[in-house]
Amino acid sequence: MATKTKDQNELQQEKINQTVSKTEQLYNENKAAFWGVIIGVIALGLIILAYQQFITKPKMAEAQEQMYPAEAAFRAGNFEAALNGDGNTLGFAEVINEYGSKAGKAAYLYAGICELQTKNYSEAVNYLKKYTGKDEILSARAASCMGDAYVGLGDYKAALAQFEKAAGIADNAFTAGYLLKAAVVCEELGQKDKALSIYKQIKDKYPQSIEGYDVDKYIGRIEAAE
Repeated sequence: MATKTKDQNELQQEKINQTVSKTEQLYNENKAAFWGVIIGVIALGLIILAYQQFITKPKMAEAQEQMYPAEAAFRAGNFEAALNGDGNTLGFAEVINEYGSKAGKAAYLYAGICELQTKNYSEAVNYLKKYTGKDEILSARAASCMGDAYVGLGDYKAALAQFEKAAGIADNAFTAGYLLKAAVVCEELGQKDKALSIYKQIKDKYPQSIEGYDVDKYIGRIEAAE
């Protein structure tokens, strides 16, 4: 029995040695290609790192610096200058054209709101669609602004979808306002029952909001017409 076990162990060791030998042979035959791939991967990684460090990051910083005057104009309510600049400084549209995504996600939101405020509704939608920020408040704001733009275009179905999206992103102080917009659009679409349901939702869930204080008149109007 001991001899049989010894033979099995020797056979197993021989198989292992053969496998190792084949692996070493394969490596020796292809080591130039193997190291070429490794060096290529390392070189590519270094190129990407250098590009990010010496091109992408400086461009992003430059784009942010260029946006400061546009942000100041935006806060002052000068949406035309904020969007297109004043001849001396760049507006959001120009920053986006020059720097693209390096301008940052917020640039698209700013530009979209500026276009909305200047009644360029199609352009507003185009910019707002490109905003991909993760902040819940800003994402809801972007959806609501897109809804406003669709209302300006007369596309009430698309507007309703955006207002409902805005209301569903987060439950906060702004939600009642988005719901009110959705309900008003429902009335425009002839969806009185849905509008009434949303108005009552505002009354029940957000009675302390500005919209909640005023919502009874909307409810009364629909109920009186039934």
